[in-house]
Amino acid sequence: MATRVFPADLQSSQAAGPVLSILRLEGLAAAALSAVFYARTGASWWLFAALWLAPDLSLLGYLAGPNWGARIYNAIHAYITPATLAVSALLLHSFAPVPFALIWINHIGVDRMLGYGLKFQEGFAWTHLGKLGSRSGAATEANQAARRFAAAEPAPPAKRQS
Repeated sequence: MATRVFPADLQSSQAAGPVLSILRLEGLAAAALSAVFYARTGASWWLFAALWLAPDLSLLGYLAGPNWGARIYNAIHAYITPATLAVSALLLHSFAPVPFALIWINHIGVDRMLGYGLKFQEGFAWTHLGKLGSRSGAATEANQAARRFAAAEPAPPAKRQS
């Protein structure tokens, strides 16, 4: 049986202040570099425009629930997946997939720059870069999520009194 790891306060597990700025700048750098490299491939910018939103099809995973939605979204929105595609293509001397990997990396970089991070299973709005949307009530929602988690755990056995 898998153990569910859940921080007592979701806010404590999210980036804040200077760390958030660095992560967003990292997204900007990834987006800029992937666009420059894409331009050097000579691939069509129409292809770039047509496929740029394709990674967001992973949102359909949320139809299976927030747990599966977060897993699928995170698998598609992690840099490792398109980087593996690009490296594999280069190692196999098959350069056709490289523009697709660069479009994918650009999409992830822009998402990170805008604050759309990897998702927690508690819902789409909970990301490693902070809660999407309004900041008001975020602590209350984190406390509610923590209570829901605590309620899902079995209670410890009662002590016997002699």
